[in-house]
Amino acid sequence: MKRTFKMSLIVTLISLVLVSCGNDKPSLQRYFVDHQESANFSSVDLPVSMLNLDDTKLSKEQKEAYKSVRRLNFLGFKLNEANKDNYQSELNTVKTILKAEKYQELIEFQDSGNKFSVKYLGDDDKADEVIVLGSSSNYGFGVFRLLGDDMKPEKIYLLVDAIRHSDVDTNKLKEITNFFK
Repeated sequence: MKRTFKMSLIVTLISLVLVSCGNDKPSLQRYFVDHQESANFSSVDLPVSMLNLDDTKLSKEQKEAYKSVRRLNFLGFKLNEANKDNYQSELNTVKTILKAEKYQELIEFQDSGNKFSVKYLGDDDKADEVIVLGSSSNYGFGVFRLLGDDMKPEKIYLLVDAIRHSDVDTNKLKEITNFFK
């Protein structure tokens, strides 16, 4: 009996080690953590509460969307003459991560030489993460992660519209907006 228990314990431990070692695929979260304090990168983590939206002025759908969003993460690579070689390598790394099957594509588009890709984690009705990758051969690239619980795309659009028409304190967003100057 002791021998059977011992063998079962050993097999279980070996299985756990093999399973944990087998999942070393790069993730966007790991990329953010590894690069948030690296040279050429700028990182901002914003709680959605910093928007200070007056929820008495929000519709029911906008309130629901506001409550489903927890925070926004931004990681940007600022392009300059000294890091041009690194730029394409880092951008390709992010693109490779976002090609993983778990990321659903919403839209890709170009505007004035800037490229944008919007993806999400979740199903057709609800997302737990929305990712926007924007890149420019003049400025660099930036990755936005909108994190939440069961976010509904159509209601997130309503929330974005409410934010556009509110008095958000832009001083809190300066690090992101200055990144693109």
